[in-house]
Amino acid sequence: MRAVDTNVLVRLVSGDDPGQVTAAEEYVASGAWVSHVVLVECVWVLKAVYLVPHAQLVAAVEALLDHEVVVLQEPDVVAAALAIFRAHPKVGFSDCLVLEIARKAGHTPLGTFDRALGKQPGAERI
Repeated sequence: MRAVDTNVLVRLVSGDDPGQVTAAEEYVASGAWVSHVVLVECVWVLKAVYLVPHAQLVAAVEALLDHEVVVLQEPDVVAAALAIFRAHPKVGFSDCLVLEIARKAGHTPLGTFDRALGKQPGAERI
């Protein structure tokens, strides 16, 4: 299966450049894999550059989890991270994903200086 980079995923989610959206859709039509890194970068770009509000970020990740041909790396981990992100808007999506990756790997608690993340089960504020 092909993989995609952040800029392709951003085009698919944002739909902001019709030419690139068409090219991205054609590229992923037969299936495409998205790594954790690309997903995190995409969420960051949507939030920081496109100023997408929290609820729409949640909806975008949900749409990717349910996408017909786009496959996220460890969708169970992404879904668990999304549940935290949905419930706790002050915790960044990347932090939620880091926590869930550590949990799945059996390496908790996750030590952090981040106050919001440190309040989550499985994390420990240092």
